[in-house]
Amino acid sequence: EDPQRKLVLLSYLNGNYTNYMKNRTHFHQVNFSLEILNTSRQDRQLYEYIVNKGSEEKVWQIQLEVYEPVSDPSIEILSWALAEGSCNFTLNCTAERGDNISYSWTCWGTNSSESWSYSGSFLQLSNLLQNTSITCTCMANNPVSRKLTTFSPSQCTHKQ
Repeated sequence: EDPQRKLVLLSYLNGNYTNYMKNRTHFHQVNFSLEILNTSRQDRQLYEYIVNKGSEEKVWQIQLEVYEPVSDPSIEILSWALAEGSCNFTLNCTAERGDNISYSWTCWGTNSSESWSYSGSFLQLSNLLQNTSITCTCMANNPVSRKLTTFSPSQCTHKQ
């Protein structure tokens, strides 16, 4: 049977410590925190913090999550139609980069106190009256960042 292997980052004993990964980690003695330098997705894993006191051992497990920030989202018009004085749009909002991205929309009309919210990257705007002024903002966010892009359907303000 294979023994369990663990990579030791730091060892601390009686006020002295040995940092086994000096170029990758920095130990802060003031608060006993260990900083991983130049964090990357490869650092996303389970870590253990072990304290030995004589015959007793305490173990804490810490799951580190690393996220790439969200890039500026772009809004693509998938379809639009002008018929019988009303306008219909299907929009898609996407960010090129980022981990664990969620999307939402907020739209408001001429009266900015009135707004509507939607979840997801797709948005369907239906039966907008021609010459109606509406603005929609797409938000792409994840646990470490948030970016916004705004869309105003100017196609509905002109007769096509």
